[in-house]
Amino acid sequence: MGTATVSYSARRSARAPAPGAAAWVPLPVPADGLLRDTRGRALHDLRISVTDRCNFRCTYCMPKEVFGASHQFLPHAEVLSFEEITRLARLFVDVGVRKLRLTGGEPLVRKNVEGLIEQLAALRAPDGEPLDITLTTNGSLLERKARALAQAGLKRVTVSLDSLDDTVFQAMNDVGFPVRKVLAGIDAAQAAGLGPIKVNMVVKRGTNEHEILPMARHFRGRGITLRFIEFMDVGATNGWRMNEVLPGADIIRLLQAEFPLVPLQASAPGETAERWGYAGADGRHDPALGEVGVICSVTHPFCGACNRARLSTDGRLFLCLFATQGHDLRRLLRGSADDAQIGEAVKGIWQGRTDRYSELRASLPPDTEKAAPRVEMSYIGG
Repeated sequence: MGTATVSYSARRSARAPAPGAAAWVPLPVPADGLLRDTRGRALHDLRISVTDRCNFRCTYCMPKEVFGASHQFLPHAEVLSFEEITRLARLFVDVGVRKLRLTGGEPLVRKNVEGLIEQLAALRAPDGEPLDITLTTNGSLLERKARALAQAGLKRVTVSLDSLDDTVFQAMNDVGFPVRKVLAGIDAAQAAGLGPIKVNMVVKRGTNEHEILPMARHFRGRGITLRFIEFMDVGATNGWRMNEVLPGADIIRLLQAEFPLVPLQASAPGETAERWGYAGADGRHDPALGEVGVICSVTHPFCGACNRARLSTDGRLFLCLFATQGHDLRRLLRGSADDAQIGEAVKGIWQGRTDRYSELRASLPPDTEKAAPRVEMSYIGG
């Protein structure tokens, strides 16, 4: 059973091998049931991009000069249906996935995304346990959708918010969307029980680093985990430069100047964030005060523990956020392949995985990006 490996930019013309083509021989699944890649990393999380569209034009993700009025988004016929997504998710669960995260683009702009959540919430692991179903959103539509999302079976949300200062935030989302509406969405999500909520702040030196402490003060003690993300070189159009990266270690030092912090253990295998708890008067972590996290893909890569795969809006499987190529599963879905064949394809793709871009970043030649542009984050989620 084979699958295509193609440049994402050539998605309309690329052809996958027909079901049954022997491009590789799948390795057996270990006795413990965990599907592992060439570096021993077990598949656990699947991130599903349900749309390549977004109502924001954040400069580090979908800059307006590239994703403007003339940009051609995927035609409806190329986008996976809810039934196709659910079928693939079920096959991923069969080989070890226990967490599904809906992303985009902005997933809440996909019409009736609650219907997809309801389908996914009905899936069960082989032992009968429910899956961890989460969603990442910019929060713009969360206030009016939070209750319906919870009723459909969504467990948690992660909200992207890069500043509490309206001027800074509107400049970064580049559509003039106000902070207050995102905060209202976070409140609505808490009221609907979509927690514990995480708030992700991308920190870009020279743009919003002065908002680190105000953000920490606002969310400390509110049952919300604030995570700071180093500005990353995702995609090919966000104008990334190393001198705009504020290292996670510097962020923690800045926080510790005002708030005593203690390091915490990872809460799950493959966790991307380094966790720090706010300390109480006794110097120990006070759960009532909560915690913060830093995601340091640039300065402290975590490739060695990465357990995530990404399914693009049009059904390509990507094995790294910084990937240049994807594997066409949609062709198998819409062809004659049955569940067993698609499942074998998924196993073979993961077992052949070697990705570790962040570990190699510093040693790559400077013209790497020109030779093989990376897929844009809006197609595969963050």
